Amino acid sequence: MARNVEIKARVTDLTALEASVQTIADSGPVEIFQDDCFFQSPEGRLKLRDFGDGRGELIYYQRPDQSGPKHCHYEIAPTDQPDQLRLVLALAWGEAGRVRKNRRLYLIGRTRIHLDQVEGLGDFMELEVVLNDDEFTASGQQEADGLMAELGISAADLVECAYVDMILGGKSEAD
Repeated sequence: MARNVEIKARVTDLTALEASVQTIADSGPVEIFQDDCFFQSPEGRLKLRDFGDGRGELIYYQRPDQSGPKHCHYEIAPTDQPDQLRLVLALAWGEAGRVRKNRRLYLIGRTRIHLDQVEGLGDFMELEVVLNDDEFTASGQQEADGLMAELGISAADLVECAYVDMILGGKSEAD
């Protein structure tokens, strides 16, 4: 199973953060629309990501809900029929929630930086440090901590749960 270390943080000034990201990024931005439909899952999370252009990905992941860097295991299966797959999964498992966002993706080495405008929630940033198969989580965590410091992300900005949890819990940008 693929692994990464990730953090999610609330952003008060997305324009200023993006300017900082652009100075250190190796590539980007890539504009991505994502419509994530979450399904009931007895363990971990299962979501279908629809890119709005006929492509999608079924993603299963396990990640603790905690602020700060989180260790995440995930598997991704691409699909060219996201609408039909959403219907089948909803019938079988039931929908648990939906998240729509506009994302700007930057790459810094092996780290993906997502600048997200999430419908109904506001602006966020995610860092995902992709780990090698035999790599310790601590090295990815150090890399995430370093980027957080370089970008001025404080511990107070960190979010512990997934966007879908915030939407279902009724937490808005002002919370």
